[in-house]
Amino acid sequence: MTAYYLDERSGTRYPLTDPLRWRSDSGAPLSVSPLPGITRADVDTARRSIWRYRAALPVEIREPVSLGEGCTPLVDGEWDGVPVSYKLEWFAPTGSFKDRGTSVMISFLAQHGVREVVEDSSGNGGSSVSAYCAAAGIRARILAPESTSPAKVLQSRAYGADVRLVPGDREATAAEALRQSADTYYASHNWHPFFLQGTKTLAYEIWEDLGFRAPDQIVTVAGAGSTVLGCFLGFSELLAAGQIERLPRLLVAQPANCAPLHASFRAGAETAVPTDFAPTVAEGTAIQRPVRLPEVLRAVRRSGGDMAAIGEAAIEDAVRRLAARGLYAEPTSATAAAAVGEFAARGAVRPGTRTVVVLTGSGLKAAGAMERVTARGSAR
Repeated sequence: MTAYYLDERSGTRYPLTDPLRWRSDSGAPLSVSPLPGITRADVDTARRSIWRYRAALPVEIREPVSLGEGCTPLVDGEWDGVPVSYKLEWFAPTGSFKDRGTSVMISFLAQHGVREVVEDSSGNGGSSVSAYCAAAGIRARILAPESTSPAKVLQSRAYGADVRLVPGDREATAAEALRQSADTYYASHNWHPFFLQGTKTLAYEIWEDLGFRAPDQIVTVAGAGSTVLGCFLGFSELLAAGQIERLPRLLVAQPANCAPLHASFRAGAETAVPTDFAPTVAEGTAIQRPVRLPEVLRAVRRSGGDMAAIGEAAIEDAVRRLAARGLYAEPTSATAAAAVGEFAARGAVRPGTRTVVVLTGSGLKAAGAMERVTARGSAR
């Protein structure tokens, strides 16, 4: 089977032999065409990283750019009386799940001779691209909103990236990156189809963690939705390969102050609907116009999943409750835990089923927000 780039909105195909393409001629995002998936016999158990699943990729990557990403812990616990397993993605090299996608994307670009990239990010994506570009010997220019957590900016600069803070919100930063992409390759974790080929390893890894079984549901948080799409891709491939019997339900949380995916989902729409926005402590999800919004909605619906919008007080409470369990999650990833009780109340999480909660990033990435959240908890 020969894989290709696919514009899912128009059906237009493009060859993977055009490695520098990152969107369609019409400006739509691209995915990689459906793949057959792999079996447990194809897992390279000699590798302790996402590259143990390299047989699931659409092309051969001869020299992976790897820092040991993947193979993160799955820790059993409970939330609001619901038994859950926490997937601790902050054990990744730069402290967030983004390293899965970045490792594959940068490996692909390095293989094709790319020597300089521009990326826009509210923090975690930028620090991840900075690290893997450093490992690959690629120059990285990172554009970030001026409100980005100083710890995330410092991390990117420590890797040697040229970090430029952009006035305005996350959307202004994305617009500036698109402008600069006219003369510098745009290695966007939101746009590049090979980034999703890396995030899909989260599904393969959860499958292996659970003894080569799928959970009944996965609870995660979404900004642009790469975790949602990665899980959908990976588990869809496992279903196609006959390794699981059905897709796990994708239960997706967003902060109520910035929940465009949730608004469209609740409206039964396939595209963006009008909604209000306000600042949120979950800065990693403050994306008002997700590039892949229709695709994320389709993934949630096809899985039989659901979405929830979580208030700021509940997100902060989840940060403190996770910390009381020894889990130091930044507010963005704590949003997923905050949603478990709501999903259980709706019947989306049922007794006797297996629930995996993806905690995407470390509290060390958002020291200022963590200090404020902790102080407010102490004042009560």
